[in-house]
Amino acid sequence: MNPIQSTLLALPPEMSHNLAMSALGAARFLPGQVAPIAGAERPFLGKVLRNPIGLAAGLDKNAEAVLGLARCGFGFVEVGTVTPLAQPGNPQPRMFRLPEHQALINRMGFNNHGMHAMARRLHQVRSSGRLEGTLLGVNLGKNKDTPNDEAASDYVKGMDCLHGYADYFTVNLSSPNTPNLRQLQHGEPLRMLLSQVKERQMALASQSTPVPLLLKVAPDLDEDEVGQIAEQVCACEFDGIIATNTTLSREAVVGHKHAEEAGGLSGAPLTRRSAQVMAQFRRAVPADLTLVGVGGISSGADALAMLNAGAQALQIYTSFIYQGIKMVRNLVSATK
Repeated sequence: MNPIQSTLLALPPEMSHNLAMSALGAARFLPGQVAPIAGAERPFLGKVLRNPIGLAAGLDKNAEAVLGLARCGFGFVEVGTVTPLAQPGNPQPRMFRLPEHQALINRMGFNNHGMHAMARRLHQVRSSGRLEGTLLGVNLGKNKDTPNDEAASDYVKGMDCLHGYADYFTVNLSSPNTPNLRQLQHGEPLRMLLSQVKERQMALASQSTPVPLLLKVAPDLDEDEVGQIAEQVCACEFDGIIATNTTLSREAVVGHKHAEEAGGLSGAPLTRRSAQVMAQFRRAVPADLTLVGVGGISSGADALAMLNAGAQALQIYTSFIYQGIKMVRNLVSATK
């Protein structure tokens, strides 16, 4: 572990996060083009991934450090989760490290500056012309105060505001930290929301190519629920699924001092479960539906296991926090 990484991990989690984001944000002042590390190229949502390693949503909630994160070598970077209106999120403390388990618990609650602030930043990134091959995803959420039966309007607003900047949109219905959000993953509420989002996608596209749509799902699903979600995703002609978000389970961290903290658990305890859910989705959807694997990918072996389970591309978050930039290069190398 390098000295900078050691220093960051010695600080309180949210302070460390803010310092790291400031440093990565400052990288925009460095000259030159920014490109992914060369790796195993593959088609992805109508474009080409230079390598299959992406950054999951949640780190750069406000698109403040896109160029700095792209300099780390990712094939794609997903910003957000962003909501139509700015909101502070849940009270602090709301992020906890479990280093013995290479894990985190967070209950951030979609804290972000809102879609218009993100649009301004992404406009600067795109107009600079410096992103040379790094794909950019935007993760969309709903405001905490928006009722579930009006949730689709929040996702549509985000698309309206940001569709000119995104290589794809992710519809996030799986965070455990916005009350009742996960209820939208099931049944008629899911069908109605996905169909409204799909309708807006096509309206925005007009004569151009539609911005692809992905659905991000929770790991806390049984196989019947996986099948039902897969059916709705296909029926509404979404382009893919990201599996999985954080888990509410604490089985793998029982006895840790933070185990009972509310929020979603991420990192190594999720490795096996995320790969299982990925394999279930791969069996349940057509071969041409894009699947992105995320959850507990902490080594080259984990990355290969997720690809073997059916993912076409991967995302990391917690392992990037603990292992730093070298993690990206290691995973690109392991997946060549």
